[in-house]
Amino acid sequence: MKSSLLATAIAKMTLTKKAHNVVVMDLRKLPSVTDFFVICSADSDIQVKAIAGAVEEEMDKRGVNLWHREAGSLNWLVLDYVDVVLHVFHKTTRSYYNLEKLWGDARIRRMSEDKAPVSARGSRKGGSPRNRSAVKRKAS
Repeated sequence: MKSSLLATAIAKMTLTKKAHNVVVMDLRKLPSVTDFFVICSADSDIQVKAIAGAVEEEMDKRGVNLWHREAGSLNWLVLDYVDVVLHVFHKTTRSYYNLEKLWGDARIRRMSEDKAPVSARGSRKGGSPRNRSAVKRKAS
């Protein structure tokens, strides 16, 4: 699977467990050991674990092998899929490490709860399918 598609898929998976402030950081043009970071926040230690567990389970079902899992604390879990690294932070821990600032030259794409990239919302040609069908009816 292409690394950009994998990063988006992982970001969407985090949203199924109610992760918030989900971002996909494109590191391909920077000196880095990976292509993408997916970073998200959770409200509790239990949610941190649940988000990481859900991603691991779904990636395993898709046949995507986890290279490394780092769980030094329940405030921050890392799942390394080589080309994509997922960071699941407790909301209070994320600001301390501030990876978005540390990797500030990366292109950052924010994901919303509707699972579409925020930057892509409203940019679809012709609007929503419902709006397009209404336009077709008026034109007839």
